Amino acid sequence: MSTAAPAHRKASRPRADALRNRERIVAAAREMFVEYGADVPFDEVARRAGVGNATVYRNFPDRDALVREVVCSVMDRTARAARSALAETGDAFEALERFVHAAADERISALCPMIAGTFDQHHPDLEAARERVEGLVAEIMERAREAGRLRPDVDVGDLMIAVAQLSRPPAGTDCVRVDRFVHRHLQLFLDGLRAPARSVLPGTATTVADLRGPADSCPPSRR
Repeated sequence: MSTAAPAHRKASRPRADALRNRERIVAAAREMFVEYGADVPFDEVARRAGVGNATVYRNFPDRDALVREVVCSVMDRTARAARSALAETGDAFEALERFVHAAADERISALCPMIAGTFDQHHPDLEAARERVEGLVAEIMERAREAGRLRPDVDVGDLMIAVAQLSRPPAGTDCVRVDRFVHRHLQLFLDGLRAPARSVLPGTATTVADLRGPADSCPPSRR
């Protein structure tokens, strides 16, 4: 008597509704982290996302996992904005501009200090996302420099520091009211990156390696 061989089951893929729930949780968490900080209760995140607490914990067993996912998703979206601009226009400086403004819209300056604090800023997922962004920005800056559009005495670190500083509201100010000035001031900074340079910058260009350290790529505000 022969028995049929057991059928091999394919690994199940996440259902579409499960993926949508995860995306809604990440979007809600990003908004609330910006508004209230990383200590916002999970039940508040669940309420804003329109899901149950169990759904949040099923996707993100602890706060570190949720913060990490939020920061990685923000970095990936800003990178996609720059890549799309480069593909659509072929203009490296325009791609650089789109990256800077997209990073401000994502409130990357508010989220970045979270991974420079108690969370594991050297987690492989964070390192990979950061390397993707830095590599893309370095490529775009080099192409803009070769095209004669970008001044030669700046590097990726200069850009990252300026974006973090200029898109972070000064202490004691109303964040919502200050938001309307962010893109104006970022554009002033971007105009200062254009070649030919109008002045000689003090010091040397800031590289990605210069940013590595206890504060990582998100230095504290000096305002």
